[in-house]
Amino acid sequence: MVAVRRAIVPLLLAGALLLTGCSDDAPAAVPATTLPPTSAAVTSSLPSPSPSPSSPSSVPPSSSAPATSGKVVVLDPGHNGGNAAHPAEINRPVPAGRGQTKPCNTTGTATNAGYPEHAFTFDVAQRVGKALADKGIRVVYTRQNDTGVGPCVDRRAAIGNEADADAVVSVHADGSEAAGATGFHVAYSSPALNAAQGAPSTQLARTLRDTLRTSGFTTANYIGTEGLSARADLAGLNLSTRPAALVECGNMRNATEAARMTSADGRQRYAAAIVAAIEAYLAL
Repeated sequence: MVAVRRAIVPLLLAGALLLTGCSDDAPAAVPATTLPPTSAAVTSSLPSPSPSPSSPSSVPPSSSAPATSGKVVVLDPGHNGGNAAHPAEINRPVPAGRGQTKPCNTTGTATNAGYPEHAFTFDVAQRVGKALADKGIRVVYTRQNDTGVGPCVDRRAAIGNEADADAVVSVHADGSEAAGATGFHVAYSSPALNAAQGAPSTQLARTLRDTLRTSGFTTANYIGTEGLSARADLAGLNLSTRPAALVECGNMRNATEAARMTSADGRQRYAAAIVAAIEAYLAL
């Protein structure tokens, strides 16, 4: 992505990866999971830290109660709260598709006041998952808390593939430093590497874009075209064999959007729009 993203890592962790933009990971180099929402209301508080973060390769997906609709949705909240403290693990190269490798994961960005992307994405994904599960849709998460490490981007894609998901939606927020950069955009894999990355994924991306726009969110003015961004460098999309799209909900460096993302009401607005989009896509 065009923006340079700041990793929220203390100076003593200088070895941790500095990000360029959000999405699933850092720019590719060319070579030779989560707790399900319960039936209780979703709160804005984060779960208590786990005794020791899971390694990126060992995080299992968790899923909601058995579905009644027959539909399966995989939700992929970007990054993880323990990534910053484990630079060696998240910097480890993994397959990224198109003959490339990328770091296992990244730390994500944050608002200027320090609210981290990983907390935002986890909260929004939980809200989305609860709403979908309440409608009888089976929900699978790629990470089970906001205190662990990873999972790696190739594993996140594998979780969607293994679940035979009808839709895979990654939730992120951007960290552009460009003056006046604002708005959301939706990324999809292009050129397509398989049938699912063709019409199904582009339709999912368009449905997310259209629904977020009709829900009152504005499309990005600094990246993509009318809220859509064709990407060949995102491992989670490249490696998916299911319809998949990645939502950058807005720019955390923009004061207005940062205030929205920091508030529980704002996160609920994002979640409601994503839920409506997923429902609309599944009904096609």
